Amino acid sequence: MTHANAPDSPRSTLVVTAHAGDFVWRAGGAIALAASRGEKVTIACLTYGERGESAKAWREGRKLEEIKAMRRGEAEAAAAVLGAEVVFFDAGDYPLTVTPELTDRLVAVYRQVQPDVVLTHPLDDPYNGDHPAAARMALDARVLAQAVGYPAGGEVIGAPPVFLFEPHQPEMCGFRPEVLLDISAVWETKRRAMECLAAQQHLWDYYTDLAVRRGVQLKRNAGPNLGLAHTTMAEAYMRPYPQVTGELA
Repeated sequence: MTHANAPDSPRSTLVVTAHAGDFVWRAGGAIALAASRGEKVTIACLTYGERGESAKAWREGRKLEEIKAMRRGEAEAAAAVLGAEVVFFDAGDYPLTVTPELTDRLVAVYRQVQPDVVLTHPLDDPYNGDHPAAARMALDARVLAQAVGYPAGGEVIGAPPVFLFEPHQPEMCGFRPEVLLDISAVWETKRRAMECLAAQQHLWDYYTDLAVRRGVQLKRNAGPNLGLAHTTMAEAYMRPYPQVTGELA
């Protein structure tokens, strides 16, 4: 098996997301940027968000399996727009329950994907326990996938840096915008992906406004001489592990 970080292999990003829409709202720009550079992006979607994030469908009288199929279709369409591949776990939401079997499946994805970068939820969210559950599994599976003795197929991975994407209510989740990513070049792509998520149409404008606000912060922190566009769109991330570098920049 060729490692994703081998010289002749493209960089690889793994996104671990609790629900079908989360990767679009929170990390769609990062995904589209990576894909635009020819990198491989794999989304491990643990649930369809069928119970907790599909209120409109339930009110329309749709049944569980119908809602799952609808949310899967939306997620596949959004991932295709962004240039990513989705692996669905169908683990069941509200609650998303951490099990050894689910963690083992995620370890197998890590070893198959050999990620250079991992994106996932923050570890605290008082409004939605599925999000920190997904984050905990993402971090635990990352460590287990590094262990030579862990009984999973594939080669062990290195220690890819992890970025935690912004939750819906950051102030209540202890989220700090430590990393600001300029997504202006792919903003229209992210917006098209957002519009694939008809079940959560009420979030389209919310996350557009958030990208504008984070873009203002990005420009303020970047300084006046980087030639940034008048309207800069951005996403915010935190880092649970130290940055490893030979140069401060």
